Amino acid sequence: VRIARFHNVYGPWGAWDGGREKAPAAICRKVIEAVTNGSHRIEVWGDGEQTRSFMYIDDCIDGVQRLMASDHREPLNIGRSEMVTINQLIDTVAEIAGVTIAKNYKLDAPLGVRGRNSDNTKIQEVLQWKPSISLAQGMKPTFEWIEAQMKTSARQEAVSE
Repeated sequence: VRIARFHNVYGPWGAWDGGREKAPAAICRKVIEAVTNGSHRIEVWGDGEQTRSFMYIDDCIDGVQRLMASDHREPLNIGRSEMVTINQLIDTVAEIAGVTIAKNYKLDAPLGVRGRNSDNTKIQEVLQWKPSISLAQGMKPTFEWIEAQMKTSARQEAVSE
């Protein structure tokens, strides 16, 4: 038995709409919608300075495989320790999209905790491993996949009308 605690895993083939998606997918969707509708503006819950760490799915799989191949029996965090603000996440996605996005801050919206990230001290000590895919590297294929899903969905809606 191995126990892994995952921290904000994202990537293609994940939820990207419907309210159950993680922040990276939600931001991708919001940026794509803002470009599509011509507003180039998205709503941000809070002031955008909340911090999180996000781990690309390929790093997660690598971490799980390494954990399973080990003889370690205690819980381990599998996540990235790189903290980014929601504003930085939005800027990263906007850069991938090749657009400038204005942020409309909704200060009365739920924020969650102000900051959260994965403490990877133990996994680095036990497995001599840490995630290697940066946020920008992981967001590019995530954005492209979500964009393709949204285009397919829009075509399907147009055909059914």
